[in-house]
Amino acid sequence: MSIGIDCVVFPKMDKPYNPYRSKLYSPSELYAFDESGQCFDNKVYAHYLKYGKQSQDIAETLARSLHDHAILDALYDFLAQYDERNVVAIMGGHAMLRTDEVYRKVVNIAKRLTEQGKLLVSGGGPGAMEATHLGAWMAGRTEEEVENALSLLAVAPHYTDAKWLDVAFEVIKQYPQDVYKSVSIPTWLYGHEPSTPFATHITKLFANALREDELLTIAKGGIIYTPGSAGTMQEIFQDAVQNHYLSFGYSSPMAFLGVEHWMRTIPVYELLMTLKQSKKYQNLQLSISDEENEIVKTIVEFY
Repeated sequence: MSIGIDCVVFPKMDKPYNPYRSKLYSPSELYAFDESGQCFDNKVYAHYLKYGKQSQDIAETLARSLHDHAILDALYDFLAQYDERNVVAIMGGHAMLRTDEVYRKVVNIAKRLTEQGKLLVSGGGPGAMEATHLGAWMAGRTEEEVENALSLLAVAPHYTDAKWLDVAFEVIKQYPQDVYKSVSIPTWLYGHEPSTPFATHITKLFANALREDELLTIAKGGIIYTPGSAGTMQEIFQDAVQNHYLSFGYSSPMAFLGVEHWMRTIPVYELLMTLKQSKKYQNLQLSISDEENEIVKTIVEFY
């Protein structure tokens, strides 16, 4: 005789995070401060370090896995309301300053794509990742308002600056909005890098491998690569493999922003072109430019 199981009972776990949460994080939740002056994000990161990035405690590793599973389930619930080809990612270095010209370009590109119905996603940290979500946040605003926001942020250009988070919340306060969405996917593996509060929906994970894979998987509308180093290089070749094998049924654009960086400083674009022409890699849709208009056109025309 078989017995049907109508429900599953999960064990209670005493953790600073909820392994069974049913929705994505919000900036206000991650940066909610308690009476001791410590925010939720930092408390989870401290707990993560206490038990080890590669914990040997099975209860802890189980809790982390359940948490990441629940968060990813919430992510796909959220993405269900979008056409998959309207999900576009921007990758790039965490060290990019808010005062860099490329930061401004990323803001403008993300703003324009958001205004055209794209859902922007990134790794959710500082630098180029933050610029992605700032652009999405400022969608519908004037050029003057964007410049004012950049001026406010310039007070603390690097994520290690004392007022980095304060001035971000000042921009949010000065330019409130609840129309345009964006999704970030940061990780506690790099918990020393603060998560940008400009992302309206935050998919914070413990497992960086899941984070990287999900970023590249959901961005079926294309990926824009801004100047970065090792992490961005890893993403480029992982994305190239997905496109080569048509892992999800079709290939998406790989648009490189920064001719000098991707052709000379780190000449990965020439390598990819060589691999494509020799048919070692197939189905790659490659483009490179310094111009915002050309990057935006590449993404919009793909759809």
